[in-house]
Amino acid sequence: MKETITVVKVGGAVVEDGSQLYNLLSAFKDIKGRKVLVHGGGRSATVIASKLGIESKMVNGRRITDQDMLEVVTMVYGGLVNKNVVAKLQSLGVNALGLTGADMNVMLSHKRPLKDGVDFGFVGDVDRADSDILHNIIEQGITPVMAPLTHDGQGNILNTNADTIAAETAKALAKHYDVTLMYCFEKNGVLANANDDNSVIPVITANDFHTLVDNGTIAGGMIPKIENALAAIRQGVKKVVITNANAIDGKHGTTILEK
Repeated sequence: MKETITVVKVGGAVVEDGSQLYNLLSAFKDIKGRKVLVHGGGRSATVIASKLGIESKMVNGRRITDQDMLEVVTMVYGGLVNKNVVAKLQSLGVNALGLTGADMNVMLSHKRPLKDGVDFGFVGDVDRADSDILHNIIEQGITPVMAPLTHDGQGNILNTNADTIAAETAKALAKHYDVTLMYCFEKNGVLANANDDNSVIPVITANDFHTLVDNGTIAGGMIPKIENALAAIRQGVKKVVITNANAIDGKHGTTILEK
């Protein structure tokens, strides 16, 4: 019987608010068994870029990453945000290690090709995550804290979507553990009514997902989040939950199932 592990992805809005982050990390500390934290940090990157006179360009919620922006996100994600989270976890008694995909070759990507005529620049699409390296770290009692950066094996850092990092990490670890993947953000789950925070849809299957997209209930950034969740389930992840960052006990939010 495999041990359990929980992969928690926390979005930038929570990471960048001191009190929300502390509450999240305190709850993360109390999760039983092995665990991994994956973080974003897009808002911080936008603020720092603005201070440096670098314009942030977005297409469908995705950041265009030219050379100047790549330097910003590398500093912010891999440095400022990642080490801040690691230090706070250490203060809570969690022995954490901050990682990008380049560290120990944990996550290899390729530069995203032109898509619908859009050049996203130095953005990575993941080719593989090294499950054995991660397993070895975790089995030493260390909690990985993963920044949304990967590399291409040719010396280039690539900006990579944090939801994707979390899903790829969860899928890789399914070789060694029974994995629960949790996407945490400011809402209580996937909502039937965007204006009603209590209208949480408790379970969404693949068939439900297509129906909810067609009727407009699920839209925008929630679409790729659930696509990542379903891909994770299909590739061995035991459970995926989308929930509020203040409710990561596994008893709340929306559970994603294949069928």
